[in-house]
Amino acid sequence: MKLPKGKKTVKCKWVYKRKEGIPDVEEARFKARLVAKEYNQVPGVDFNDVFSPIVKHTSIRILLGLVAVDDLELEQLDVKIAFLHGELEDVIYMVQPEGFVVEGIEDHVCRLKKFIYGLK
Repeated sequence: MKLPKGKKTVKCKWVYKRKEGIPDVEEARFKARLVAKEYNQVPGVDFNDVFSPIVKHTSIRILLGLVAVDDLELEQLDVKIAFLHGELEDVIYMVQPEGFVVEGIEDHVCRLKKFIYGLK
């Protein structure tokens, strides 16, 4: 879409990583992810609050105790990426990623619907 007047965009970049495989079992994998350049965001303008996921040790001990007493199953969730599945409340526009710029509409931007890495 075209960038509405008075709105700013968040820039982005590609981050490439090589994940080593298990020798003689699995080959190395190459991964790429799109990341927002968070240093372009200004507190109070582009984002309001930053939350850091923390947990108290007593909470974990209570949870593990309940699981053991009631013979429940416990599953693990990687909290570092849990926010990526969340919907955005604010309207955020991002420039088109390098390599994915659509010819003829280079001046258009992407409106984000979900969080991406690096976005506050």
